[in-house]
Amino acid sequence: MVAGKVALVTGARRGIGLATARLLAAAGARVVLLNRAGDGDGSSLDELAGDLAASHATECLAVTADVADPSQLSDGYRAILKRFGRLDILVNNAGILGDARLGMIPDAMIRQVIDTNLIAVIANIQAASRLMRRSGGGAIVSVTSIVGLRGNPGQVVYAASKAGIVGATLSAAKELAADGIRVNAVAPGFIETDMIGHLGPEVTAERLDGIPLGRAGSAEEVAEAIVFLASERARYITGQVLGVDGGMVL
Repeated sequence: MVAGKVALVTGARRGIGLATARLLAAAGARVVLLNRAGDGDGSSLDELAGDLAASHATECLAVTADVADPSQLSDGYRAILKRFGRLDILVNNAGILGDARLGMIPDAMIRQVIDTNLIAVIANIQAASRLMRRSGGGAIVSVTSIVGLRGNPGQVVYAASKAGIVGATLSAAKELAADGIRVNAVAPGFIETDMIGHLGPEVTAERLDGIPLGRAGSAEEVAEAIVFLASERARYITGQVLGVDGGMVL
């Protein structure tokens, strides 16, 4: 129930973002893939958008922009307005890690993680809601993390940025409901993406031991939750944080 809608996915080059873009395109949405330059496997964002459009008989637009750069983000929204004249769905997925123990966290890391993971999310919500008001409503889904709900040693900055998304989601849901804009979030747990590729076998085994369902999740499983919340099937759902974690939060 997203056919014909215009959907923006940030961090769309890989992982959860790419899986979400694919699922939206397969469901008939017109998809804007936004990603920073130089992030990927060598093929261009334009090629990816073209492949998705051809595979699913829909329209896709590639926008190269760093969400943490306000001028690049503004240019991206102007490109969306010029191409489609509207925006119906925003998926705030772009994010970075920043692991370091307290006392050893560089100031530059703090700024980079907060700028990318939190300030950019708020900037996207602001820009997207302006366009959504013009067309009578929309849906915003942001990707937080189980770490933002329960914390994790060595991830104080990352956890703070993801916890901030929860607060922003709840507040925006209350503020934008009158405009017909629903705002929700998903909180993935241990998901098989590049973000866990740096973990050694011992840490991986420890994390898996803490998952009641006994396995890591997939990017596609998170994408299914995102697309549900963005769709008309979730038309009476707003201000919620949906865990996609195999029970880790229990």
